[in-house]
Amino acid sequence: MTQTRNTVGEFLDIHFMSEHLYKLHEKCWRKTESATVCLDIVDIKPANMEDLTEVITASEFHPHHCNLFVYSSSKGSLRLCDMRASALCDKHSKLYEEPEDPSNRSFFSEIISSVSDVKFSHSGRYMLTRDYLTVKVWDLNMETKPVETYQVHDYLRSKLCSLYENDCIFDKFECAWNGSDSVIMTGAYNNFFRMFDRNTKRDVTLEASRESSKPRAILKPRRVCVGGKRRKDDISVDSLDFTKKILHTAWHPTENIIAIAATNNLYIFQDKVNSEMH
Repeated sequence: MTQTRNTVGEFLDIHFMSEHLYKLHEKCWRKTESATVCLDIVDIKPANMEDLTEVITASEFHPHHCNLFVYSSSKGSLRLCDMRASALCDKHSKLYEEPEDPSNRSFFSEIISSVSDVKFSHSGRYMLTRDYLTVKVWDLNMETKPVETYQVHDYLRSKLCSLYENDCIFDKFECAWNGSDSVIMTGAYNNFFRMFDRNTKRDVTLEASRESSKPRAILKPRRVCVGGKRRKDDISVDSLDFTKKILHTAWHPTENIIAIAATNNLYIFQDKVNSEMH
């Protein structure tokens, strides 16, 4: 996993030890005229691997301050580091962590709270994180809790046992900001992806499919029905295809254009009427 820095020739790179046990190194590579220099800037690997309790899951440089970067962990925490303080950032500048409600703790709590992606807003004031069930917006000035939390597919909470058995609970979904930081986007199952308007608090579920990718096709909102009365185009939660998943999403930095990666297909959608949400 790599992430570029806002200075020429530098990027963060996270290396893993194996598929399940990760090498806990975040590295900054700097290209020189004679050679490529590799600098370890974070190392949380314990002396005894039996003491391993968390791993680094994602990282990103601040968009305006090249000395700042954030990395997330499998325990759901975020650590903001300042490379001006030390060459090896073993001590973070800020720790962002939301206290867990003991009444909601279960066998799956640590798995679903693991942060799979973190993105700074374009303004640099906020951070967007994705865990298995939610996307959260964090203010850099508030470490105790996120300022916004959006449920992506809370209807899956009752199906965590089966999702654990088929390994879907370990899927790593990405998230993205639009150019003005007013709308956020992330993927889900059944080739669905979700958008949340931070100003109006409206949300929408859309589907990436061959039909929707035809010229002049309009994306129609979809709705997952948990129970009770169903509308004509509703889809039952029991009918969701968990082999069709949108893990990777991206939003153009200045235009209302999005890219959606669904299995082996890449979809590009553009809002012709320049509205924030369909």
